[in-house]
Amino acid sequence: MAGVKTTAKEKKPMNEKALREQLAKMLDWGEAHADWEGAVKSFPPEHYGTRPAGSPHSAWELLEHIRLAQLDILQFSRNPKHVSPPWPEGYWPKDSAPPSAAAWAKSAKQVTEDRREMERLVKDPKTDLFAKIPHGSGQTILREILLLADHNAYHLGQLVLVRKMLGDWKSG
Repeated sequence: MAGVKTTAKEKKPMNEKALREQLAKMLDWGEAHADWEGAVKSFPPEHYGTRPAGSPHSAWELLEHIRLAQLDILQFSRNPKHVSPPWPEGYWPKDSAPPSAAAWAKSAKQVTEDRREMERLVKDPKTDLFAKIPHGSGQTILREILLLADHNAYHLGQLVLVRKMLGDWKSG
């Protein structure tokens, strides 16, 4: 890494702690756009399964897709026996609406909990961000964190757009 000081003993950037903190912060969303809690909080239950005109997805489909994909990335990152679901059907719910408001709440809570698990993984100095994941095909934890942040931000934007299309988003 050009321009980054390393110690001869560790051969790691001296600013690795700062990198870990910034990566964890990036997973938490909200600095450059709407945050997770703001997007799902007070979402009108009567519209969980509504696909607004012009939208390919309902809020439920997006929420569940985020949960399923994030869980897959988290499990792949830490479990050598993890088997990813089939693409694409294993990453999307079968129905456009949740079976209940409790299912919505459980899914939203799980997204937060799994994101926090990934944050703990990235903050752990024992986690080598740059080493190839042994059971992968060249991926690193750093790559998985960036993939997760990018994926979640993309679909969070879609979720906000669905709320806007439903007339239920108050920006400010």
